[in-house]
Amino acid sequence: MDSLAFSSRLRLVLLPCYCQNGQVKTTEGLADHRGERVDAEAPAEATAVSAEPERLAGHSRVLVGDNLPALRALPDESITLIYVDPPFNTGRVQTRQQTTAVRAPGAGTGTVSGFKGLSYERIRGALRSYDDSFDDYWGFLEPRLVEAWRLLATDGTLYLHLDYRESHYAKVLLDALFGRECFLNEIIWAYDYGAKSKSRWPTKHDTILVYVKDPDAYYFDSTTVDREPYMAPGLVTKEKVRRGKLPTDVWWHTIVSPTGKEKTGYPTQKPEGILRRIIQASSRPDDWVLDFFAGSGTTGAVAARLGRRFLLMDQNPEAIDVMRARLPEGTEFVA
Repeated sequence: MDSLAFSSRLRLVLLPCYCQNGQVKTTEGLADHRGERVDAEAPAEATAVSAEPERLAGHSRVLVGDNLPALRALPDESITLIYVDPPFNTGRVQTRQQTTAVRAPGAGTGTVSGFKGLSYERIRGALRSYDDSFDDYWGFLEPRLVEAWRLLATDGTLYLHLDYRESHYAKVLLDALFGRECFLNEIIWAYDYGAKSKSRWPTKHDTILVYVKDPDAYYFDSTTVDREPYMAPGLVTKEKVRRGKLPTDVWWHTIVSPTGKEKTGYPTQKPEGILRRIIQASSRPDDWVLDFFAGSGTTGAVAARLGRRFLLMDQNPEAIDVMRARLPEGTEFVA
């Protein structure tokens, strides 16, 4: 069975079994194997595709507003790397309050004890939040993924970051939308932080699904990725210990420290180290990196330091405030 027939069968047989909020979801409204719209949401007028892909020009920018019309306005095959970190559909309003520890004027006068008898006062900042609850999660996300696939250059790569609630449905859906042969990796980001359930195995990982536009032409350079220490250095040579090893598809990496310099106070902020690996491996200097659920702007901050251009999108005013303070001077914000 060829890949098109297989992915169509996946969509018709497996996807109708997807249940959410007690309701069975069907495949009505999905795109076909290569992203052609087949439902009523398609634009009324088809846009002619030029023989040579139009390239984005200019400097890094942030688009403020709904990402779907913004994505539809961008030219085909104009982006090398797309990182998608959508809301995880937890069913909750995510909140986080930014706090800063300030050293107290006298020893023992603060409310928080520190190293060598120092004490601190904890200053509470703005409470940031966003709604992470959707009645039709994949009805919301699917058209945006179809547009993202259209935007990917021939050598481009898409990283979709989810957790255990949706990652399994995503794999089946993306195989049907993009073709199973375009699947490259499942990356597990493992961390050990926060409360742990005693009634089940604690869930301490996220899943990042990786798809490439063309399996024969995608860009990936492992030599540019920061190496990491061996977990059992006594089993390898001293030279290998010195050089470290290339990360595998399981990434042990801490979350953003509540007291670290990297924190912004924005809910669900992702660590810069995770984005650094992705951007190093799947893009070159001056390439365009797209993140259309930008949140705190981690993708843009890391891309800028690595010499890439970034295009970020978000409509949450609190996210825009964080990005204005965090991103490099000269970043254009377009409403």
